[in-house]
Amino acid sequence: QVQLVESGGGLVQAGGSLRLSCAASERTFSNYVMGWFRQAPGTERECVAAVSWSNTRTLHADSVKGRFTISRDNTKNTVYLQMNSLKPEDTAVYYCAASLGYRSFIYSNYDGYDDYSDWGQGTQVTVSS
Repeated sequence: QVQLVESGGGLVQAGGSLRLSCAASERTFSNYVMGWFRQAPGTERECVAAVSWSNTRTLHADSVKGRFTISRDNTKNTVYLQMNSLKPEDTAVYYCAASLGYRSFIYSNYDGYDDYSDWGQGTQVTVSS
């Protein structure tokens, strides 16, 4: 089981930026596909981005393409989510997740809650208008 701890959330004005970090306890961190999800009150948890095992490929939801960038540093067991041009509709709790999956790295294989086995506790992001 991987322990995941997110940080970097907070309150920001529309148009601003935040960088989320997620530190993982697992020594074999590079064996995991990593994802970032978000959940606003009254909505389902949504996958916003995923990154492949070696950071060579990334996937982003249409709602965040061009604004958010996922990356990872396997030497630090950490995955990041750089969020630029933030909008009020980005307000949510953001979760980091790990998947010990070996399926092809395409969005449909890693965009669902059940595709991931381990989750962080979440960090709140609030964007004011």
